[in-house]
Amino acid sequence: MEYLQGLNPSQRAAVECVKGPVMIIAGAGSGKTRVITYRVAHLIRQGVDAFNILVLTFTNKAAREMRDRIVAVVGTEAKNIWMGTFHSVFAKLLRVEADKIGYPSNFTIYDTDDSKSLLRAILKEMNLDDKLYSANFVYNRISAAKNNLIAWQEYQQNTQIQADDFSGGRGQLGKIYELYATRCYRAGAMDFDDLLFKTNELLKKSPEVLYKYQNKFKYLMVDEYQDTNYSQYLIVKRLAAINENICVVGDDAQSIYAFRGANIQNILNFEKDYPDLNVFKLEQNYRSTQNIVSVANSIIANNKDQLKKSVYSEKEHGDKIKVMRAFSDNEEGKMVAEGILQEHANKGLRWNDFAILYRTNAQSRSMEEALRKLNIPYKIYGGLSFYQRKEIKDLIAYFRLTFNPHDEAALKRVINYPKRGIGDTTIDRLIVAANQHQISLWDVITDPAKYLDGKTANTVGNFVVMIQSFQAVAQNLSAYEAALHIAQHSGLLKDLYEDKSIEGLNRHENIQELLNGIKEFSEREDIEEKGLDVFMQDVALLTNDDNNKDPNADTVSLMTIHSSKGLEFPHVFVVGLEENLFPSQLSLNSRSDLEEERRLFYVAVTRTEHKLTLSYATSRFKFGTLISCEPSRFLDEIDAKFLELDFSAKPATGNPFFDDEPGSRKDAFSKPKLSASGPKTTSVLAKAHVPTAGFAPSDVNKLQVGMEVEHERFGFGKVINLEGNKPDIKATIFFKELGQKQLLLKFAKLRIVE
Repeated sequence: MEYLQGLNPSQRAAVECVKGPVMIIAGAGSGKTRVITYRVAHLIRQGVDAFNILVLTFTNKAAREMRDRIVAVVGTEAKNIWMGTFHSVFAKLLRVEADKIGYPSNFTIYDTDDSKSLLRAILKEMNLDDKLYSANFVYNRISAAKNNLIAWQEYQQNTQIQADDFSGGRGQLGKIYELYATRCYRAGAMDFDDLLFKTNELLKKSPEVLYKYQNKFKYLMVDEYQDTNYSQYLIVKRLAAINENICVVGDDAQSIYAFRGANIQNILNFEKDYPDLNVFKLEQNYRSTQNIVSVANSIIANNKDQLKKSVYSEKEHGDKIKVMRAFSDNEEGKMVAEGILQEHANKGLRWNDFAILYRTNAQSRSMEEALRKLNIPYKIYGGLSFYQRKEIKDLIAYFRLTFNPHDEAALKRVINYPKRGIGDTTIDRLIVAANQHQISLWDVITDPAKYLDGKTANTVGNFVVMIQSFQAVAQNLSAYEAALHIAQHSGLLKDLYEDKSIEGLNRHENIQELLNGIKEFSEREDIEEKGLDVFMQDVALLTNDDNNKDPNADTVSLMTIHSSKGLEFPHVFVVGLEENLFPSQLSLNSRSDLEEERRLFYVAVTRTEHKLTLSYATSRFKFGTLISCEPSRFLDEIDAKFLELDFSAKPATGNPFFDDEPGSRKDAFSKPKLSASGPKTTSVLAKAHVPTAGFAPSDVNKLQVGMEVEHERFGFGKVINLEGNKPDIKATIFFKELGQKQLLLKFAKLRIVE
């Protein structure tokens, strides 16, 4: 049993306990995967038939990694284990037993696009408003029902569900669910959720099938048990009912998928299901320094619902956790990028030693732009680059069409989005006409009556008039005003706003973030041309970059915290630690939601091996308005002795919490008491500087380091650096109310204070 020699006492005890119910509480970085793989290998070494072992994971990657490790210990016999994700394992089981519930063994599995396409067809046949009943919303509603094992019959008979649907003006959801389920069944198809829903149905309706697999799977192991939903919980419980040789592994402190249906109570209440449970706690963290572990412990200690454990590290204490305060989200991006550049240069680190984690996808914009400006290579992990997301490309297509109506790709992308009754058949006819006459598609649609019937011609003509109106607006308004006008009058903003699914909210938030970026562009002091067309040129350069897409490339990783689970990096930056952002404003209504946000912060912190940096901005654009932000309550929960504060930026809030004067509370992160309605935000713009009477710009050629200056908007400041050559000299100025800013002198309009 040489493979057991490298285990610590807790790990070895968990591996060797192979009989009866077992729960392994695995703290972050505690060698969880090693314990699972060695435990399975140990079962086989003890004479258990590999065909009688079932191992359930949440990712294919985890399953592959475990299988490879087990093969290394026990050889090819490990290939006979039933191992994989819940969906892959039970799809395999259903292939064998599908006839018991009336399905063919070669049933089709619908992906999300297939499901939504079918739903759109049903909605069209029912003549329902596809704004009120968007395919995304309906799909998510049906998915949630299935994950809670609610069939369409029960859905229609449940008075509470029906009351909720009718109060929301969506009384036909039950009927849609029925038609969707019926059509899938007729087509011999199951969607992704059906793979678990139908497995539960099979095990419930067919006792002989249940008995067969209870005896086949004599030993069950479930990884990441804290992430299981009700449907998964019931499958596992049913299969383990006879032998009760079930081992679940997880960490309640890392349960962060409630929005997907995960139920933390499954792990918290596991002992109630199995009173003779053996519990093992893996508390030694092999990943992080002691300071990082101590910070993580101090954070999660604030949660009431948890399985108590004391995680520790025997590595060095390590650096203190750096906390950076920025004036704006753009400055936050700049500070993070400069911090990475400095560490990379001074310590000889690789770019892929760094990760930037954020709460929402929209936050990637300021980070991406800051990294690009310093030529730092990066990749978006688990998501698209900000400017490659569909909703962003849709709005940018409108911008492109406004300035170049002959842009055929942009035209085809948005001519019927949002839907305006210009279907694929019509578009195909227009393309044929353009090809026959060798003219652009735009030239064809500017004379629609020549090619189309009356009603369709009118619809296309209205689209042309709309684009022409955008062209007029873009000539007369600022970049932000023009962009907002196009987003609103194209119908795109309204379409996304009305989609209340999680995906819809994210897409709407991303559009707002794009508009925020354009707003900041409109207010830049260092450029004269600020039209939307100039912004578009900048975007074209950003999106046509030559980033290396090789997954093994040496790049900084950018990702949401949800995407980071299971990963680790030497240096981690967690950004946007502000109230209403992290924790999310949506999480402030209940303790359970707030505790999930705190677990998410715990996950972010424990991704770090050596150095952790936390940052927040004191102002951030939201819906085109600059608002002041207060630091996250989570910062207040960290013992100050573990922190190193970098508060060089000073915001214009007048709030003593932010001030660097004696007696300030900057080192305590204490929050002012919140009203019942939550924290209030006030516009920073309301505190704009009032210029000195008779204000007139001075000759900037006379400017020197150390001089006091006045700016019309930014107020009084001191020149701390001058760089570059005429006429492009750049000044770094520390403004008393705003902190440090860089200005191009030829545009800055500064008055030298004598």
